[in-house]
Amino acid sequence: MKKQKELNMDALIIVDMSNDFVDDKGGLTAGKPAQNIVGDMLETIKKYDKDNKMIVFAMDAHEENDKHFELWDKHNVKGTWGQELYGELGEWYEENKDKENVIWLDKSEYDAFYKTDLANILNKNNVDEVLIGGVCTDICVFNTVYGAYKEGFKTKVDKKLCATFTDNGETFLNQMNAIYKTTII
Repeated sequence: MKKQKELNMDALIIVDMSNDFVDDKGGLTAGKPAQNIVGDMLETIKKYDKDNKMIVFAMDAHEENDKHFELWDKHNVKGTWGQELYGELGEWYEENKDKENVIWLDKSEYDAFYKTDLANILNKNNVDEVLIGGVCTDICVFNTVYGAYKEGFKTKVDKKLCATFTDNGETFLNQMNAIYKTTII
């Protein structure tokens, strides 16, 4: 008798928690607000890992002369210190990166689903709901929520897992709830 796959799984998507976005010396840092969410994020990662749930680290990955840098300061160039996960998040990842439930996903745009295999990965693992956190609330987190919505996933965002370098964080959380019916916790 074939074992039935578990349905209604959820996954955690961590967006852009890189040195360039979080560290004080980063190329496009959200600074202290981003650093302040690391403890809660690490706690959430450990909980998802303990429950053997999928954890996706969706990370900006740009070429040295990317046209993206016409809009933004240089950041997250592939293979650089700036693209590495920040602090304790990087340490946890290095210790756990070989686990089947831990995924590194390079992305070239704000939305982690755009031109990546993320939707297929989640679907193959019977995921129907995603918890999204990281930086920046009003840019890559917002756009990744849209990507998840567009691909048919239910979305949740925990305020304690989001930060930005603008004053728009709360406004965009409200927009995620209003437009995509994202559960804000």
